Amino acid sequence: MTNAFEGVETLIFGDGPLGFLALFGAIYAATFAIYLGFGATMTLLMRRYPERRIQPGRRGEKRAWKEIRQSAWSLVATSLCVAVGLTMQAKGWTLVAPLALSWWSVPLMFVVAMIVFDTWFYWGHRAMHLKALYPFHQFHHRSVAPTVWSNDSFTFVDALVMQSFYIWAPIFLPIPPLVLVGHRVFDHFNGMIGHLGHEFAASKLTRAPSPMVCTVYHDIHHEQFRYNFANFFTFWDRVGGTLHPHYDRLVDRWQEAGANPNLAEEAASGTSARKGDRSLEGHSSAYPRESRDERRLGLRSASPNRAGASHDEATVG
Repeated sequence: MTNAFEGVETLIFGDGPLGFLALFGAIYAATFAIYLGFGATMTLLMRRYPERRIQPGRRGEKRAWKEIRQSAWSLVATSLCVAVGLTMQAKGWTLVAPLALSWWSVPLMFVVAMIVFDTWFYWGHRAMHLKALYPFHQFHHRSVAPTVWSNDSFTFVDALVMQSFYIWAPIFLPIPPLVLVGHRVFDHFNGMIGHLGHEFAASKLTRAPSPMVCTVYHDIHHEQFRYNFANFFTFWDRVGGTLHPHYDRLVDRWQEAGANPNLAEEAASGTSARKGDRSLEGHSSAYPRESRDERRLGLRSASPNRAGASHDEATVG
């Protein structure tokens, strides 16, 4: 068993404002470097698998530079939250002390963090879709067909609200600092894969009875707006009635496409590989109707016929 802060000392650059700024700067630099490096790698890799594109009729990468610029700003809020959480733990400004690192505390608290974060994310995300708060979240939904660059494309307020988990979680949970950092890194990669716009992970582990998700899960949220609000698991969407009604069957379709690459185009187009089964048509890539929520909030899928609008992004009007 080791001290909870062993290995974190190098992240704590002394006391006072300068020490905090150094910690914040290190977190931001590392996070933005991961964002750029992983994003560039996956962008190049996805060019080799066009048949895996979930929305073949849209090109979300047209918004890449807009999203990179916005992400550079929103990651300031994310890094600030992590820096505040670590500093509070280091100074003992929490209600519970972090557990010492051990063979059981690390996996236990990592799983606890995932469950608690998913609960926070689901309800916080639904709150951001309320009319009063949606203006702070709307920029993220400009991407109807998300790409790896979309993950951190938030307004500063949106990012601050959703990532404030890293401030309050250390106050109430005995999560070791290294586990907190590890959870943040995992969530960052998980989120970028979730916005990838290409499906590779569909399997029995990403549909009922498993609570896990694949890329199609969040892609549906960007395209349909009113479904699939959670992050790691489908539990809260199933409980709250917000899981897309065809999600499990879409996972099956993409799993079939993984076993037979010739089916990937069918999976993307929403047509059925099973003769006579038309139940999934229009439910994996094309949603021509606006939802009641989209109309209520003034969000409309962009049309080429609208001045300055792109088929690949949503606008407010």
